[in-house]
Amino acid sequence: MKLKKIIINLFLIVTIVGILMWMISKKGEDEEIEEKNNILLWNETQMAVQNLMRNNVEKVEKQYPKENVAQEYKGYIVEAKLEIPDIALETYILQENTEKALNTAVVKIYGATPNRVGNLCVAGHNAPYNTNMFRDLKDLEVGENLYVIDNEVGRVEYIIYDIYKVYPEDVSCLSQETNGEKEVTLITCTNDSTQRRIIKAREV
Repeated sequence: MKLKKIIINLFLIVTIVGILMWMISKKGEDEEIEEKNNILLWNETQMAVQNLMRNNVEKVEKQYPKENVAQEYKGYIVEAKLEIPDIALETYILQENTEKALNTAVVKIYGATPNRVGNLCVAGHNAPYNTNMFRDLKDLEVGENLYVIDNEVGRVEYIIYDIYKVYPEDVSCLSQETNGEKEVTLITCTNDSTQRRIIKAREV
């Protein structure tokens, strides 16, 4: 009877020791798995940060072709140069927004600095006698390109994405909500002067 009790006790001790050893081993495996997962998570985080930094650097370092733009035209300060190849238009965007300036070229009437984020709004007369103006905007189509060139950023290409007409009291086209994009809005009169023709373009 005494021997039987000893055997039972030994069995219990061996069982308990075995359970303890299994628990220690399992804990070690769990810790090893957790450590591996932490290393994997850290590596993925590092890669994500590096990609983000690389993308930001690419945005900052984006280069545009440089050109020398005249700083003055016929006594007016020049904001930038505007080129629209499809209608053979090359003109200066003047800083001064007056009737006299509008009779000379096109003018910036509102919005962002040329080639910066925001909506650069440019107006010009629909004057058949002046090739520096917006007489041929009516011939433009969605998908065609225009270029704004300045001495700070350079030559930036824009693509026309919308063309429409509004009445003079509708100034919604001047909105600066561009979702962080660079946009250009060209404005001129229709042939009968009752409405405004609006050309909207954003950076390619």
